[in-house]
Amino acid sequence: MRMRFATGLPGVNLYPPVSQPWESSMGAEDYQLVARTADEVGFDCLSVPEHIVVPDEMVELMGATWSHALTVMAFVAGATRRIEVDSAVIVLPYHHPVVLAKAIATLDVLSGGRARVTIGVGHAEREFEVLGVPFRERGRVADEYLAAMVELWTSENPSFRGRYVAFDDIAFEPKPKRSPHPPIIVGGNSDAALRRAARHDGWFPWLVGPDELPARLARLREQPAFAERTRPFEVVVPLAPPEVDESHRPLDGGGGRPRFHRSAQEVVDAVGRLQELGVTQTMVPLPPARSLTEHLEGLHWVAEEVIPAFR
Repeated sequence: MRMRFATGLPGVNLYPPVSQPWESSMGAEDYQLVARTADEVGFDCLSVPEHIVVPDEMVELMGATWSHALTVMAFVAGATRRIEVDSAVIVLPYHHPVVLAKAIATLDVLSGGRARVTIGVGHAEREFEVLGVPFRERGRVADEYLAAMVELWTSENPSFRGRYVAFDDIAFEPKPKRSPHPPIIVGGNSDAALRRAARHDGWFPWLVGPDELPARLARLREQPAFAERTRPFEVVVPLAPPEVDESHRPLDGGGGRPRFHRSAQEVVDAVGRLQELGVTQTMVPLPPARSLTEHLEGLHWVAEEVIPAFR
């Protein structure tokens, strides 16, 4: 399988280890320009993370500005022709599954089958409290929500009865354009996340490096549900994630910025190592940008110097 390349959209989420000062002044045309450029030069996916609220005690580490992922995805899908849009990562228990399934199906239809769904179960307990979602039950909630969404997307007469959601005797249209439904990628490093990923379409670990990856992938492939798969399976690993811990605190007293490989060959070699380990999609850190123009130049640099080596 060829390596897929994703990129983010600057300005919509001002995460301190990654964001630059110029991003806070971006406007609608700037967002569209970035999306169109990524589309035109050959990136496969635009990834959009999300938090609904940020607890005060986390603002210094995470920033306060986080956009609503599905809104951003719809906006940039309308500005592009080919590139997929991905909710990477949204916390699934924050979203009612019937409403979310409707939003994703609608987006998939309007975009011509370009919606992807990357979900996690979340970690910020106070964010759950604000939204009235039981933090201690978030894994069970996520599993049930995923099952309900698949039922809505694939059944002509959807019916579901669980602890957190139930429906029957309803019509649910439109169905997604992509069959059987948009890919569901599961984020997280726990054994529960691996079991969840094995039942769906892919895995997106958080802060797992190449040294740890083989053991975690072996653990994933041991899951009974993985052996029963018939659809392709994605393994999504950023080439250089932010250098932070699980609580978003920068490592070694630094700023937490991802390390940028200085030469194109270094990047190609590093991506090649990920591919050998079984990774199917990655995100290459762009050269440090002091402006929107330099960010666009970075997209062109990856498209011209790195992506062709994997096509």
